[in-house]
Amino acid sequence: MTTDIYSRPAEGATGTHRPALQGTRHMVVAGHYLAAHAGFTILEAGGNAVDAGVAAGIALGVLQSDLVNIAGVAPIVVYLAARDEVVTISGLGTWPRAVTPDLFQRMHGGHIPAGVLRTVVPAAPDAWITALARYGTMSFGEVAAAAIRFAGDGFPMHRLMSDIIKTHVADYRRWPSSAAVYLPGGRPPDPGEIFVQSDLARSLRYMADQERAAATKGRLEGLEAARAAFYRGDIAAAIIKYHRENGGLLSAADLAEYRSGIEPPVRYRFAGVDVYACGPWCQGPVLPQTLSILDGIDLKGLGHNAPAYIHTLTEALKLAFADRERYYGDPRFVDVPIDRLLSAEYAAARRVMVRRDRAWSEMPPAGEVATTVAGAAPYRPTAAVGTPHSPLDTSYVCVVDRHGNAFSATPSDSSYDMPVVPGTGLCPSSRGSQSWADPKHASSVAPGKRPRLTPNPALAIAKGKTVMPFGTPGGDVQSQAMLQAFLNLIVFGMDPQAAIEAPRFATYSFPDSFEPHGYLPSRLNLEGRLPRETGAALSALGHDIAWWPDWIWKAGAMCMIRADKTTGVLTAGADPRRNSYAVGW
Repeated sequence: MTTDIYSRPAEGATGTHRPALQGTRHMVVAGHYLAAHAGFTILEAGGNAVDAGVAAGIALGVLQSDLVNIAGVAPIVVYLAARDEVVTISGLGTWPRAVTPDLFQRMHGGHIPAGVLRTVVPAAPDAWITALARYGTMSFGEVAAAAIRFAGDGFPMHRLMSDIIKTHVADYRRWPSSAAVYLPGGRPPDPGEIFVQSDLARSLRYMADQERAAATKGRLEGLEAARAAFYRGDIAAAIIKYHRENGGLLSAADLAEYRSGIEPPVRYRFAGVDVYACGPWCQGPVLPQTLSILDGIDLKGLGHNAPAYIHTLTEALKLAFADRERYYGDPRFVDVPIDRLLSAEYAAARRVMVRRDRAWSEMPPAGEVATTVAGAAPYRPTAAVGTPHSPLDTSYVCVVDRHGNAFSATPSDSSYDMPVVPGTGLCPSSRGSQSWADPKHASSVAPGKRPRLTPNPALAIAKGKTVMPFGTPGGDVQSQAMLQAFLNLIVFGMDPQAAIEAPRFATYSFPDSFEPHGYLPSRLNLEGRLPRETGAALSALGHDIAWWPDWIWKAGAMCMIRADKTTGVLTAGADPRRNSYAVGW
């Protein structure tokens, strides 16, 4: 007999490990404390939120280069206070023109192997420079100064990065150029050891030097020179040479012609708050789509993190992920019916599929949406066994400045599944791992097409009241952690730090976004701070419960700033599950 879990009382956060940082001028939160300080230094020097966010984002590519690459991806959401406008910069590269849709089926058994063949055009440098040119006030050299110092002089190795490198020693040893950087002296660095990335410092310094040489013509001309140094200059030449000599597909034209898309955000209003996300070229719409399914349900009445609450959110997430699997992809190649997926009528039809008395034992079916475009065909994943693999992860940064502008970005790309290009310190983007070799899939491989990215920064705005950038690393857990932290704040009235520190859960009952796209039907992971009785009640509903340790990094590392427009107070939260930190006053 199924227990009536809907009668359980609420359980809320009772305290936090860190205080919610508050101030009235400006604030930055980033996935590493030194990156947060780099962004704060720019704010103190007179830069705006975009300048500071770019500085922190580039710094993350040095300080967390196991999980974030300077030559990786960097999706960005910006709120421009003077215009009252939200824009997104995709910061996601395309497959080389030399790839064919059937390449990986013909040559690699339907898999996209680690290494140069999963390279897409590096997008982060262009995304950062595009943000500076359009919405910033400072030069590339100014905002990259901290990153250059961290790379050239080194920084104390932190425990998570040390652990990640130790876990992937065999991966780094596949390529001598990678081992030379990440296994100095033949071994992984221990926490506290100074970690130097000299080649990476030279690459960033070269971009800044090229900018300086052209800056006499103006700031924009200087920024374009920094961009050209990467996409047409010596860095590009080194990348193309390595690809040519090692079976890669990337060409000089792929690099030279790349520009990040500037696109309108996806938006959904929940409880009077407009939630903005990037488009379906990433998993950004999962958050607003899940909120649309939950809209109208008395979430507070279910009880915070009570079994009924966890069950309801999990089942709604499964429905959104089922649609992600069926429909999300690069809109330039796939007809993604995003307006329909976020409509009230569609949400109502999906909502009735959230069953009070049992969990979906598999990924639910996608919703029925009329489309005739190739790539949106039904797709049946194959179940896997075991535990979810650790995501090829990322980081996050958000900023609110004295003008009310907000910046939200999720830079990414690991260094253990892609070789370092000798002499550069760079691992060109490995995000091809988030495409499918199957041409029927909405995110299939095709020349000029973008993979379906997991990084998805977000921004919430209550008109005239609140501006709140937020996000997290975590692969497929990102949208789930973001949903929980957002609801903790909006529904349960927690401050950003309490909303972030509350125990989390995550479903894996859908295909993983990363190659080889493992799928664990019914799997639901719970952080150990949740009561064992909660796990038992959820198991009785059909969830396959697995327990995470307390404060596990795999549950994400939320960062959030809430700018109260009525009081002028900025309140920031940073996740103690990783090295996230807030700086401001």
